[in-house]
Amino acid sequence: MKQSKAISGEFDAAAEYPSMETIEAYLEALASPAPTPGGGSAATIVGALGASLVAMVATITSVNPAYADRASDARKLAAGADTLRAELLEARIADERAYGGVVAAMALPKSTPEEKAARAERVQDALAGAAAAPLHAAELALGVLQLAVRANLLENHHLQSDVICASIFARASLAASAANVRVNHAYLKNAELVETQESALQALEGAAAG
Repeated sequence: MKQSKAISGEFDAAAEYPSMETIEAYLEALASPAPTPGGGSAATIVGALGASLVAMVATITSVNPAYADRASDARKLAAGADTLRAELLEARIADERAYGGVVAAMALPKSTPEEKAARAERVQDALAGAAAAPLHAAELALGVLQLAVRANLLENHHLQSDVICASIFARASLAASAANVRVNHAYLKNAELVETQESALQALEGAAAG
């Protein structure tokens, strides 16, 4: 979550989201002072990298005659990893849109009591969405971690470092997504929603630690 333009209210809601046609374009956008992409968006990319590594390990294993006895499992694993990668890339856009909603709400006028009340309501609604987006990303990251565990069971020792990296990336994605959930909780006034999301988050973290 970036703060610079969010605080000043400088945000173009009609602006296109940064291209993922090249990693350079995305990193350039990430390094910019624009409010998005930020940490939540980057967390989804880290998770997608982990999913891509799982898919690579599984695909290579599936076509290697030395692992013919586990080719079917490897193909299923690759398909699952491809699905999670696509979902994480969708989660990236969802996160950027959600935080864009917070920025837009914060930029609303607040000159009169009526404007202040309307703005406060919009900000709270936007914050709820900005917390929900990384929570979903954390769920996907846990899925990647679980697939990395299965990739390890393929026992393709030539690709062991790739499996380890996939697991590290998945854990990092989950932790970064969790941080983005909780930073929004600090400003949310809906205690019931915060409690529900925090409970879900702790369950994900517990599953990752188990």
